[in-house]
Amino acid sequence: MKLSKRDFLRMSAAGLVCMPNSLLAQTDMRAVTARVADIQLLPDDYGKTQIWGFDGIAPGPEIRVTQGARVQRRVINDLPDPTSTHWHGIRIDNAMDGVAGLTQEAIRPGDSFDYDFVVPDAGTYWYHAHNRSFEQVARGLQGALIVEEPEQIDIDREEVLILDDWRIDPETAQIADTFGAMHDLSHAGRLGNYITTNGVYNLAKTVKRHERLRLRLINASNARIFKLALEGLEGWIVAMDGMPLAVPQPVEGSFLLSSAQRVDLIVDVTAEVGSAGHIVQLSRDESFSQVAFEVTGDGTRARRETPLPLPLNAHAMPDLASARDIALLMEGGAMGGMRGAMMGGRMSSMRDMMETGNFWAFNGAVGGMDGPALAELSRGETVRLKITNDTSFPHAMHLHGMHFHEIAPDGSLGALRDTTLLDRGEVRDIAFVADNPGKWLLHCHMLSHAASGMMTWVNVA
Repeated sequence: MKLSKRDFLRMSAAGLVCMPNSLLAQTDMRAVTARVADIQLLPDDYGKTQIWGFDGIAPGPEIRVTQGARVQRRVINDLPDPTSTHWHGIRIDNAMDGVAGLTQEAIRPGDSFDYDFVVPDAGTYWYHAHNRSFEQVARGLQGALIVEEPEQIDIDREEVLILDDWRIDPETAQIADTFGAMHDLSHAGRLGNYITTNGVYNLAKTVKRHERLRLRLINASNARIFKLALEGLEGWIVAMDGMPLAVPQPVEGSFLLSSAQRVDLIVDVTAEVGSAGHIVQLSRDESFSQVAFEVTGDGTRARRETPLPLPLNAHAMPDLASARDIALLMEGGAMGGMRGAMMGGRMSSMRDMMETGNFWAFNGAVGGMDGPALAELSRGETVRLKITNDTSFPHAMHLHGMHFHEIAPDGSLGALRDTTLLDRGEVRDIAFVADNPGKWLLHCHMLSHAASGMMTWVNVA
């Protein structure tokens, strides 16, 4: 019997194809299949919803390894469209970054791609589709990648909490097929009408009073900015975008979590037995529980002291005195003043841009991976990037392959991040050491914005 390539891949994933022992000894490549599936996303009185998910679930399977370990995944594409997988926040070898059109060719339906990389930093990361991501991530192609510290920290347990929103047609219970809608491209991005945590609406967990929890929050939405607060929980922010803070920050009031950002909290349950603590989502009109922690009894330990910082990941410190200055001006979108930009090598009017689905520009040019790099960088040099948001909407700017410091107005370096949120009219300087060779994407993680012009890249050599 002659096997097709697709049959071979499926049988290999199921362990039905024999391989030489010498080859098996060289790899621990596990298969994960991006495929169409029907899941009970909405409450039980609705029908099932068709999603695209890794191994047919959303979020996809959690990947959990220890710092310094090797991750090997064979991504098999059983979708109707080409795809690729990006390992968000990992300082990765460039060939493994998963950006279709820049670091690899998209994985065609029936084909696969082997991702093989070492994770140098402990922290909270995630993986998601990176070809037509404004559609594929919205359909469910994402999951958590957790890198544990070598030594245990002082907690009772931890929870990984993936926040997402879905645009659902309530009449059919299906994901609304409005990808690439002009309003989403030109305004705030694709915002959903059904909010979940770990694929569940009104997620609830049981806890004990005085338990100490580590909460790993991941914003996997296309564009939503979550404004969050704590009730019945005393908490500290101990890491952002996977990178530990030098000193834990007490959670006082609310905090923001934009698309693609992560935050690690250590919280003590202070709510009384029989009540609940909450992660609360705040909005203009109302507030509601994003996650409830139902207190079923007293813990065995009394309240503890303020948590110690997590072990820092080793990063080169930027030298601002010798930094190379680069500017990035964001323009366009609805209610913006941009009249046109360079597109395809020529100056185009805003009307011409709109006809091709482009609404945004970086430094006067519609962005993309086929255009020139924003900068050619020498390996090891410090970069100071000034980002100006001259638009009417917020943008979450994400740099692949490296982390950066946000620079405070007094010139001090803030915490390491890989995604920074800029409100309308805001200007922010970031600094990083260009110490990872390759072509690295820099784009807005409001994914509809990236698809309509907010994308560029830097080359480190």
